[in-house]
Amino acid sequence: MSINADRLRDPRQRAERATRILDTAAGLLLDHGYRRVTMDDVAEGIGIGKGTVYLHWKTREQLFGAVFAREVLTAIDELRQALLRDSQTFLLHNFARAYFLAITGRPLLQGFLLGDPHLLGKLASSPDTARDQRHATMAGAYLALLAEHGLLRADLSAAEVGYAYQATFEGFLRAEATAPDGDPGQRADLLARTVQRAFESDATHPAAVLRDLAEATATLLADLITADRAASGLPDH
Repeated sequence: MSINADRLRDPRQRAERATRILDTAAGLLLDHGYRRVTMDDVAEGIGIGKGTVYLHWKTREQLFGAVFAREVLTAIDELRQALLRDSQTFLLHNFARAYFLAITGRPLLQGFLLGDPHLLGKLASSPDTARDQRHATMAGAYLALLAEHGLLRADLSAAEVGYAYQATFEGFLRAEATAPDGDPGQRADLLARTVQRAFESDATHPAAVLRDLAEATATLLADLITADRAASGLPDH
């Protein structure tokens, strides 16, 4: 067996190479957009043969879909870590603030979530319904925890809060994408105040209860990350 064949079969080296491919593809997408980036460009950017890229992803759409999936999962993992560091992140306004900052620090992710046709190309019209369902299920479970503990306003159902919250969050993201200057942290604070006043109750809970709820939500996010990573063919870390 050749040395090259051994390397292709080594899980660690395969994961490292997949990560390099994703990093290069992400940089090219950000610079040039979906329509102008080919598999040849990705291979040339790394200094490997195009066939090696195809060992990891069979089509350009699969590769670029994995790039965006990784961006989503990185932001979600930041949110998960924020929950474990500070249980106050469980509260909806703090949750919104943390996720907003995780997204706005990643132009590719922001473009993906807003359906930017320059970045996404044909991917914009090819939604991943299975992934969307996983994310909707997780969001529903999180809102159910908030509602169960009286942390949402009582005159709206959890589903109504979820719809209005999503519209508010996406509106802030779109405004941020067109904002020429300013501090994202200040706008994240404004989002948090808006969410708190619009959707939350005045209920409070002991620190221990809030910590348990934050840890339960972090587990929901960890499960979502695992499922999305497996579905996208992303390398394990």
